[in-house]
Amino acid sequence: MRFFDRRALGGAILAAATLASVACAAAAQDAEGTWMREDGATKIRFAPCGGALCGTVVWLKNPHSKARVGQRVFFDMVRADQNSWAGRAFNPQDGKTYSGRMVVSGKKLRTSGCVFGGLICKTMYWVRAN
Repeated sequence: MRFFDRRALGGAILAAATLASVACAAAAQDAEGTWMREDGATKIRFAPCGGALCGTVVWLKNPHSKARVGQRVFFDMVRADQNSWAGRAFNPQDGKTYSGRMVVSGKKLRTSGCVFGGLICKTMYWVRAN
């Protein structure tokens, strides 16, 4: 007596592997899109640029800010793992570029610009605007 069909077992294994890969892809967070700083002062749009993501200012609450609409403030952000990216961050307030990192968690984004190998960092929080 045969308890299972080998073809059915192979199909079940293939289906399980497909579901597992879809679940992993769904768990990965995406940073592309428009994000508003938690204080409502700035909106940035993250979009592909080359093989990375870049963030550009698309809206400012205060038009007299040192930041400018159209100014790129995140460069070369490449995926470090499922929910985070690493690259460079430009601070319009002081005109300096820092090592940058960003982490997406649901509809929230945390960005950091760091110096001295990450010993000193400034962090900002964002919410998805689209």
